[in-house]
Amino acid sequence: MLIDFFYTLRVSKLPVSVKEFLTLLEAMQKNVVGPESQACSIDDFYYLSRITLVKDEKHFDKFDRAFGAYFKGVEMLTDFTNDVPLDWLKKTLENELSPEQKTAIEKMGWDELMETLKKRLEEQKEKHEGGNKWIGTGGTSAFGNGGYNPQGIRIGGKGGNKSAVKVWEKRSYQDYDDNVELGTRNIKVALRRLRRFAREGAAEELDLDDTIRSTAANAGYLDIKMIPERHNNVKVLLLMDVGGTMDEHVQRVEELFSAVKTEFKHLEFYYFHNCVYDFLWKNNKRRYAEKFPTWDIIRKYNKDHKLIFVGDATMSPYEILQPGGSVEYNNEEAGAEWIQRLTHAYPKFAWINPEPPGVWQYRQSISIIQQLTSSRMYPLTLKGLEDAMRMLSK
Repeated sequence: MLIDFFYTLRVSKLPVSVKEFLTLLEAMQKNVVGPESQACSIDDFYYLSRITLVKDEKHFDKFDRAFGAYFKGVEMLTDFTNDVPLDWLKKTLENELSPEQKTAIEKMGWDELMETLKKRLEEQKEKHEGGNKWIGTGGTSAFGNGGYNPQGIRIGGKGGNKSAVKVWEKRSYQDYDDNVELGTRNIKVALRRLRRFAREGAAEELDLDDTIRSTAANAGYLDIKMIPERHNNVKVLLLMDVGGTMDEHVQRVEELFSAVKTEFKHLEFYYFHNCVYDFLWKNNKRRYAEKFPTWDIIRKYNKDHKLIFVGDATMSPYEILQPGGSVEYNNEEAGAEWIQRLTHAYPKFAWINPEPPGVWQYRQSISIIQQLTSSRMYPLTLKGLEDAMRMLSK
């Protein structure tokens, strides 16, 4: 009974460890609460469990809800609604592996991984924890969550090792805030290297030099000359990676996004996740309902647009090179095909990467993106932005 109570607390996102749970069991065995001749009341157990399991008062409300839900029979709701039962995937223990043990774990190829998952779904009948074969938690299996595998499919749970080639869950992202002002001034200065001004519209601005020249030639009679206002006519197509590993860079990307919206009058932006495929979106809350085919975007905006990708390029190489490699759906064509189409359609392009350049050489996916973009990858630093803008302005 108490094991299920422990699971309920973990599902409720309470940081309860096995050691703390064992302390509660020991306290029960030694009759810490209630007379020795009779069992403790539910109130006694509530205070005992709270003092042994909850180490920070900020979690008291969450504990109260979980406690009431379990002992009053309230059904616990979760976001996991797929065919794999939730109780197979409850994370109970962190499996700490040595570097030697991690190296010894074999990595499946793409086709083998997909075929093996199909077999596991057909054969598995109960939950599993800490193993190396079945869908479960805390082990070295290629399927599940909370453990370690150099290349697998995460089913539910929270990612940590950044080695999943697919993710089995419906994921939601937040739009980048384009109103962030703090820290954007220097970014705006760097972006101004790309601006190109031209005279557009009606003649509404005084041309002082021409007015003086015309007045002098007109024997001193004032001859006012007007010219159209100068406008920045650079056109920018901004494609931004969102969600997953990009959550670590939200603040810096928001600062960049705010600066770009301020500096460039002709700006079009879209979102993608990890790699560009056959559709993009503009609103993350409606990304399943409002999709923009990538082919339509290529046809809509002509080649005088400057194409700027913003993303950490951190993903499984399969997501770039393999049809069906997207972590979210079965894409018919590899992401590399779409990157090549975009860079061919827009000769002036650059990739801005918020990850520090020191880690680029250690991530295979970043190396692949660098090759696909002809090494036009720049870090999200002031110097990196200046270099990118200088290249785009040539």
